[in-house]
Amino acid sequence: MLATDLGAARGFYHDLLGLEIVGENDRHIAFRCGGGTQLAVTKSTAGTAGTWTQATWLVQDLRAEVDSLRSRGVNVEEYDLPGLTTQDGIADIGFAWAACDPAGNTLGDAQMKP
Repeated sequence: MLATDLGAARGFYHDLLGLEIVGENDRHIAFRCGGGTQLAVTKSTAGTAGTWTQATWLVQDLRAEVDSLRSRGVNVEEYDLPGLTTQDGIADIGFAWAACDPAGNTLGDAQMKP
C-alpha cells in the first residue's frame, strides 16, 4: 500500500485502528494484521492511484465492527452505484463496508454469510 505521509498512515493504522507496528523506517511501516499476516505501507512521492479495495479483513460481527470504527473516527463510506449500494455503510455483496485511510486507499471488512 502507498502513502505520501507515513506519519498520517502510522496514526491511522496504529493509533486509530490499533494495528501493531512490527517494523518501521523512513521508507515504510509494517503492521501486524493477525493470523501471521502483515500490511506494509510504503512512502510514495508520486501519490496513490489505486481506487480499488487495497485490503479486506474478515470479521465475525460486521455491525459491531462498523459501530466500533465509527466511534473511533473512521469514515465508513456510503455507495449508491450500479452493483454496489450500501445501507448504513454495509453493502449486501460480500464486501460489507469501506473506509478511506489518510492516503485515500480503500479498506474493507467483510462478514461471510452463513
